[in-house]
Amino acid sequence: MTDRLQPIILQKQYEVAALKKLVQQEPQHLIAKILRGEEKKSFTSFKHALRQPTLSVIAEIKRKSPSKGALATIEDPVALANTYVAGGANALSILTDEKFFGGHLADIQAVAQALTHRVPILRKDFIIDDMQIAEAVAAGADAVLGIVAVLGPKIKDVLTCARRLGIDVLVEIHNQAELDIALQSGADIIGINNRDLTTFLVDTNHALRLVEHIPANIIKIAESGITQPALAKQYHQAGFDAVLIGEALVTSPRPDLFIEACRG
Repeated sequence: MTDRLQPIILQKQYEVAALKKLVQQEPQHLIAKILRGEEKKSFTSFKHALRQPTLSVIAEIKRKSPSKGALATIEDPVALANTYVAGGANALSILTDEKFFGGHLADIQAVAQALTHRVPILRKDFIIDDMQIAEAVAAGADAVLGIVAVLGPKIKDVLTCARRLGIDVLVEIHNQAELDIALQSGADIIGINNRDLTTFLVDTNHALRLVEHIPANIIKIAESGITQPALAKQYHQAGFDAVLIGEALVTSPRPDLFIEACRG
């Protein structure tokens, strides 16, 4: 069986090494100043945006995936982001992996600067180093994704760095063992991914089976495979605070109406 995660992590290691080399050569680089605490930015709370009485929707900007290939061209991410927000999106998720998902860090920069109504932005990528967290802050992100399948117990280091820099972490898990690591590390926002990251197969019942093991005080997010508003509502009834939706939105002719239906 093909392991789809390993080549992505190898690419991240290459990208981080290149970023570190660049920052080391420029002591006054914005990323270096952020890591040293010399540069402060204002943030919109990702956590607060998801703690609502109704279901929250994290709307994703996603051009392609390793399993399905091209999904949408998205030449104007700002226009799409504004459409999401007009539909009632509580937060945005923006893919920044270029090789496998067709994303760009510049998408976050553009959206953060041009949103007509500011909502928090999650940097969706495969975070393996503090440098990427500082890079997210520099671009204008309010939160980053930390994947326990990638990091293991090192997710605690990601949480520590992100909190020091002032942003939130969506800690993603896929099974009970990963949930245990997330809880032990102090995660306060946990996403259950219905997609197995080694095979990329999706089981939408997966999140429903795991959610009851997450303490009530933790924000719970269901991720992947949410193609119908009815499923989003089922997740809310099961105890989820939010859903993260990508493919169904970027392929929809009216993503704003899809978001409205999920929240309603």
